[in-house]
Amino acid sequence: MELVAGCYEQVLFGFAVHPESEACGDHEQWTLVADFTHHAHTASLSAVAVSSRFVVTGSKDETIHIYDMKKKIEHGALVHHSGTITCLKFYGNRHLISGAEDGLICIWDAKKWECLKSIKAHKGQVTFLSIHPSGKLALSVGTDKTLRTWNLVEGRSAFIKNIKQNAHIVEWSPRGEQYVVIIQNKIDIYQLDTASISGTITNEKRISSVKFLSESVLAVAGDEEVIRFFDCDSLVCLCEFKAHENRVKDMFSFEIPEQHVIVTASSDGFIKMWKLEQDKKVPPSLLCEVNTKARLTCLGVWLDKVPDTKESFPPAAEPSPVSKEQSKIGKKEPGDTVHKEEKQSKPNTKKRSLAGDSKKATKESGLVSTKKRKMVEMLEKKRKKKKIKIMQ
Repeated sequence: MELVAGCYEQVLFGFAVHPESEACGDHEQWTLVADFTHHAHTASLSAVAVSSRFVVTGSKDETIHIYDMKKKIEHGALVHHSGTITCLKFYGNRHLISGAEDGLICIWDAKKWECLKSIKAHKGQVTFLSIHPSGKLALSVGTDKTLRTWNLVEGRSAFIKNIKQNAHIVEWSPRGEQYVVIIQNKIDIYQLDTASISGTITNEKRISSVKFLSESVLAVAGDEEVIRFFDCDSLVCLCEFKAHENRVKDMFSFEIPEQHVIVTASSDGFIKMWKLEQDKKVPPSLLCEVNTKARLTCLGVWLDKVPDTKESFPPAAEPSPVSKEQSKIGKKEPGDTVHKEEKQSKPNTKKRSLAGDSKKATKESGLVSTKKRKMVEMLEKKRKKKKIKIMQ
C-alpha cells in the first residue's frame, strides 16, 4: 500500500504504508515511510488517479504523467489536452477518463495508452467527472452551468441539465443509486431513478472534497480544518472532527479486511490516515501522519490489488477513426500518446526511476519530455507561418 500526493511545488510524493498488527495502548498505530519524491511536471499538480498498477497525475502544464508503481518507473506522458487537467478517473484497469479546462473529456486505453475517444464535453471548462459503478454512465460538471450525463458504452452525450450555477464536484454513491452535485458550500443530492434533487446539505465553508463512506454517509471537507460526516437520507450532520491546522484539500477512502480508512491531505502539508468506526456518529481515530512540508493539492492510495470494478466498459468504447490517427507514434500533435521512441535501439535502456534524479533529461528513458514536445510545437507553428507568407 502506498500514499501518493501532489502539490503546488510540482512534486509527487510517495509514502509506503505499514499497518501495525499490534495496538499501541488504546489506539492502533500505522507507520508511513518516505518512498520517493518525483519532480515530473513543470507546473503544480492538479489531479491524481490510481489503478492496480499505475498512478497517473494531471497538472497545470496540460500533461498527464503515468507511473508504473510495480516497477517504480515513469512510464510516459499523455499530451492530448490544451488546458489544466482538472480530473482523472480510472474505471478498473483498462480505461482512464480525463477532463480539462479545454472542455474535453478523453477516454484512454490504459493498456496501450491510446486516446479512444475525445469528446467536446462542455462549452467552458470541465471541472469534475465521476463514473457510475456499472461503467455505463458518467457525470460531468463544468463552467457552462450544466450537469451532463454521458453514455460511455456509445461514447456520446445522454442528457444535459441546466443547473444555473457552476458546480465544481460531482460524485456517484457506491451503489450508483444517487449522486451529489457540489456548488460552493451547497450539496444537492440527486436520485438516479427520478434525476431530481431529494435533499440539500449546506456546509459552513466552500467544499473542496467529498467521499461516500457508505450508500448514505458522505464525508465532506472544505476551506477549513474540520471534516464532517453527513447522512444523505436525514440530511443531518452525524459528526465533525478537527483533521488539520489548515484547509483540507483532498480525501480518499478505502477498505481492507477489518478496516475502513479515510486519508486526508491539507494545505498545512500533512497527510493523515484515520480509522473509521462502524458507527459514523463516532469520530475516526488517527492511525498515522506525515508532514510533507509542501502545499498539497491532490491525493490517492495505491493498494497493489485489482479493484472490484470490471476491467472495461460494457462493452469497451471503440476508437474513432480520428483517435486512431492521433495515437500513431512519431507525430507530435495534440492527441499523441508519448511512448518509447520507435528508434530506440539499445536493449538495456531503462525508463526513468521514480527514486532517481527526476531533473535529468529523459534521453536515457526513451520518453519525450514536456520541454521537447513544446519545442516541436513551436517549430510546427513557425513552419505554418512560413507557408502562409509564401502563399501570400
